[in-house]
Order: sequence, then structure tokens, then C-alpha cells
Amino acid sequence: MLTITVAVLAVIATASVWLYQRNSSAGESVSANLPAADAGPAAPQAGQASDTGTLSALDKTFLTKVRQAGLWEMPAGRLSQTHASSEAIKRAGMHLLEGHSKLDQLAREDSKALNSPIPDEATPEQQGWVDQLKNARGHAFDQLFVDLLRASHGKIFVTIGEVRATTKNDLIRRLATQANNTVQDHMDVLEDTGLVTDATLDDVASTIPK
Repeated sequence: MLTITVAVLAVIATASVWLYQRNSSAGESVSANLPAADAGPAAPQAGQASDTGTLSALDKTFLTKVRQAGLWEMPAGRLSQTHASSEAIKRAGMHLLEGHSKLDQLAREDSKALNSPIPDEATPEQQGWVDQLKNARGHAFDQLFVDLLRASHGKIFVTIGEVRATTKNDLIRRLATQANNTVQDHMDVLEDTGLVTDATLDDVASTIPK
């Protein structure tokens, strides 16, 4: 009887060891295929742009235009503080400085995220406008400032609307929304000076596709 009992216990012990080893191996296999409990989404690699939608040729052009607008309108805003005779012009200049500082930062961030290069200089024409403003003083400066800036803002306003309505890219859509609000504000303060002429508005109208 004792011999039988010992034999049974030996069988049970052997079976227990086999089951433990089998379960341990299975557990290791399953564990190896399971993600860590605290693992989150994979972090993007340095310099890797997120997938925010297709970037069209118009989107790239718009990004460039926003950048170049700031590169000449911020200097124009600074000049207004020393060359203008009207407080309304100086106020408009401050709006230009503040608005384009924010837009320029956003454009540079989007350029990097989308891997879409933007220029570091205004166009030759825009640089020429700044030179004209540098050489003007008093009322002559005031009128030139409004003529140049209101025409420029009116023309880009049309492009902003097209981009905002058609872009498939989230970052460009955000930039267009911000640009729309900024340009609307700038047109408002320029018009508040009382110096916007019909000739300037006709110039803007002549550039709109019929």
C-alpha cells in the first residue's frame, strides 16, 4: 500500500512540474507578443512632419506670401512710429507689427513641420516699397503708407479666401484662418485713417480674376 502511494505521489509531482513548465513557456510566449502596459503611440522622429493632409502648389505659394508679407510690413510698421504725422497711422503700424509677428512665427513653424522652404527676404518690389517709406516724412509718408499697405492687404485677402476654402492641409487651413483675421484687422485700421482712396481700391479690383 505504501509503495502504491509513493508511486502516485511521484506521478502527481511529475505532472505538476510538466504543467508548470508548459504554462511558463506559454506565458513567456504570450508576454513576448504583448505591448507594455504603459506603452503609448510611437513618438515621431526628430524633424518628421505629421500627416496633416496634401500640400498643394497653392498652399506652398501661400506659405511663401505670408512669410514675405511679414518681411516688409513689419519694417513698414516700425517706420510708421518715427516717420508718420498721424496717430492713426502709428496705430495702424503697431497693428502691422503685432499681427505679422504672430503670422511670421506661425509660417516658420508650418514651413518646418511641412518641410516646405520659405524665403528669408521680401521680394525686390516689396523691398522697394520699404525704401520709398524710408524716404518719406509727415503727411507724404502717411498717404504712401496707406496706399501701399491697403493695396497689398486687399490683394492677398482674395488669395487667403481661396486657400481657406480649398486647402486639404490642416496646418495651412489654420494659417489661412489666422491670416484672414489679421488682414481684416489691418484693412480696418488702415481705413480708419481716412486716407484710403478710390484709386487704391480700383487697383485691388483690377487684380481680381473675372
